[in-house]
Amino acid sequence: MNFQDKLISAQRQNNSLLCVGLDPDPQKLQKAETQFDFNKKIIDATSQSVCCYKPQIAFYAAAGENGLQSLKKTVDYIHQAYPNVPVLLDAKRNDVGHTSEMYAQEVFDIIAADGVTVTPYCGFDSLEPFFKRGDKGIFVICRTSNPGAADFQDLKVGESPLYVEVAKKIVEWSKTYSNVYLEIGATWPEEIGVLRKLAPDMPFLIAGIGAQGGDLEATLKNGLTKGKDGLIISSSRGIIYADNPKKAAQDLKEEINKYR
Repeated sequence: MNFQDKLISAQRQNNSLLCVGLDPDPQKLQKAETQFDFNKKIIDATSQSVCCYKPQIAFYAAAGENGLQSLKKTVDYIHQAYPNVPVLLDAKRNDVGHTSEMYAQEVFDIIAADGVTVTPYCGFDSLEPFFKRGDKGIFVICRTSNPGAADFQDLKVGESPLYVEVAKKIVEWSKTYSNVYLEIGATWPEEIGVLRKLAPDMPFLIAGIGAQGGDLEATLKNGLTKGKDGLIISSSRGIIYADNPKKAAQDLKEEINKYR
């Protein structure tokens, strides 16, 4: 199955828009515990509450060779144990065209992720190597969840802020490549509403729920499609470091569904 088919399958099977971010800090692991060991417990505990898993590559790269091995084992385990649940690698990859070709090989051929996050700053030719992987989900960063997002993303381009112009490009690209989506932070719910008007049916990856303080109710009010879906709502620290990750995931899934 391609990314979209897996996503729809998991959303329907688990009645969920929840994505669990697999971001294990090596400093928080128990003695002799690998990042894969940690992830496997989280995955098995939350598998009935999710529509997607999202490992952030920085946490594995920072742990060196062992960390990257854990990342690969994590992706392989999800594919084997829960084949209908997609793995979205939060890598924010891209560069000039020929380098992006290598990044695409890293993400899809080596790590074997089902989707990836990419940055738009270098423009279309830097993204097309990812877009051409038609069975993969490509999430272009549009409006990030951090406080410094406004430094550049709110700068006016003509009458519009830059993030709106980025969204217009994403919509334009999606007319040629149907696997192109966008990412926006839940810390900016009004902006989510602006983007939903530009892209009425496009899946949005929503970051910033949980530890970053994103407004869940406003996110859903502004971001849901007419079919009451179209969102992948990611939470990492609030679930993986909870005393009971299974309950934390179930509770957040139910809270999301309450506002649907």
